[in-house]
Amino acid sequence: MLLQIEEPIPDTPPGLPLLRTGLRPFYLLSALAAAITVPVWIAVLLVPLPWPAAMAPVYWHAHEMIYGFAGATVIGFLLSASRAWTGLGTTRAGALGALALLWLAGRLALFVAPYPVYAALDLALLPIVAAVLIRLLLSTGMRRNLPLAIIVLALALANLVFHLAVLQWLALQPRPALHAALGLLVLMQAVMAGRVIPGFTISAARGRLRITPLPWLDKACLGATALGLASWVAAPPAWSAWTAAVLLLAALGHALRQWRWRSRVVWQRPVLWILHAAYLWITLGLALLALAHLGWVALSAGIHALGVGATGGLIIGMMTRTARGHTGRGLHTGGWEIAAYGLVLLAAAVRVAQTLAPSQATTPLLVSAAAAWSAAFAIYLWIYTPWLVRTRTDGRDG
Repeated sequence: MLLQIEEPIPDTPPGLPLLRTGLRPFYLLSALAAAITVPVWIAVLLVPLPWPAAMAPVYWHAHEMIYGFAGATVIGFLLSASRAWTGLGTTRAGALGALALLWLAGRLALFVAPYPVYAALDLALLPIVAAVLIRLLLSTGMRRNLPLAIIVLALALANLVFHLAVLQWLALQPRPALHAALGLLVLMQAVMAGRVIPGFTISAARGRLRITPLPWLDKACLGATALGLASWVAAPPAWSAWTAAVLLLAALGHALRQWRWRSRVVWQRPVLWILHAAYLWITLGLALLALAHLGWVALSAGIHALGVGATGGLIIGMMTRTARGHTGRGLHTGGWEIAAYGLVLLAAAVRVAQTLAPSQATTPLLVSAAAAWSAAFAIYLWIYTPWLVRTRTDGRDG
């Protein structure tokens, strides 16, 4: 199987446990960002609070969800997974701590520094991570995973365009760059889900299930997804019908792909069903984007289906599964973790419903979705912080 990061390569554990592998600090930072930034956004939205003039609050919210919350998870996951892929040591100890501090500086600098300083700090992290990944993958011939490093570089490029647009150094609106970044995240999720969810499902079935790979379906699905999302970001309004058609085709591909994964057999394993449930939001999100291009629903419905349901659900599912593995614990989640899964899915459903609801329901639904989302990641922090800052239960490295 491509991904086996539940069982890290053993060696003598050196240094602080928190800095032994990338997921430890970055998962905690991701959960912290999720738990704090969404309530801050709702407060700014509903109450006239002081705010830096350099960036509109709506751009800050979208940017932090992508490059703060999701970005931290992507960094932590890839830095840890690349060790299992290559068998080589990855960034750790002081270097890993420096990367974590750079992420934190990129979150805080907007409020304490001139915008160009903030932009420079925010832009620095992803290219460094991409360089680390590319060096490891090329040195071991693991070229199959190079597309993931290329997506990280593309995310960095979208971030550069966003900041240049905010600074008005480019004659562009910032929003398309954020849409491009979300599209890249969805594409990365689709690639990784296609590699890990079937394998996890087969493993959970204990020999009672076989899922035959269909490479042509995966390639067609990912190609339609990339083309549809690119058209959403860049195509002119006159192409709306074309964009809708490609997005609907991509949604159909994901639905067929997931049907073949036998999602119905996983409902007794919460750490697995959350991945299947979150992946379903990719299908729903692409379909809602298509309907938005036909003028039938608000564009926000598709964006939040992908950003909250798919991204949030896959992140909390993988953050629990891989953190349990890297702290030497089993994959049997408890009641509080199941509650966190449910809260993320509830937040997605409520947030999407808000886009379709009458105006008088907007505030209660927004507050409810934010509360569910924040509570889910507060639960993660409560359970996993003590585990991630301590040595594995079996004393091994990881």
